[in-house]
Amino acid sequence: MSALRACPCCALVQRVPEVIPPRCAPRCPRCRTRLPAPGVRGRAGSRAWPAAFALAALILYPVSMLLPVIEIERLGHTHAATIWTGVVELAADGQYIIAAIVFVCSILIPVLKIGGIFALCTGWSILQPRHRAVTYRAIDVIGRWGMIDVLLVAILVAAVKLGNWMDVAPGPGAVAFAAVVILSLLASATFNPLSIWEEEPA
Repeated sequence: MSALRACPCCALVQRVPEVIPPRCAPRCPRCRTRLPAPGVRGRAGSRAWPAAFALAALILYPVSMLLPVIEIERLGHTHAATIWTGVVELAADGQYIIAAIVFVCSILIPVLKIGGIFALCTGWSILQPRHRAVTYRAIDVIGRWGMIDVLLVAILVAAVKLGNWMDVAPGPGAVAFAAVVILSLLASATFNPLSIWEEEPA
């Protein structure tokens, strides 16, 4: 007897024997990914790692917003700028489009992505499977736009360094923001979308 199983990596549907010999594990013939054995729903803590990464990112997120990301020294005067003050200053200077892009890509999208992953991992009793699927698709769509801020910071630093009378140094907020980005990537990488359709564990 055999059962149909989809590869969690390449989605290849294949037959897996219902009885697996000891010390053996079925693997996908296409990508060699380990397949779940028939009748096994997975480890009880399969959503623990992405939930932990997302929670850590949510804790560090306010810190990355409040601490200065860059410190600019000009003519002996040092000016520290956070992501939020950068948005406010851009809007005050009339650069509304750039301010909106920085706000959406650096503030709004990261917190929506991290919060969405955390909700997928912990909101099993609230979200129905179809709602979890919609949430995951939304995270997948908006998540790619959250990396534009890296390009914006690179362009900003390159533009400022054109003046020899300015010195730019990364602030402690840059480390916190980088940690948030890394934790967000880890949460996305460890989350298994197949678990969306699993029932709430007893």
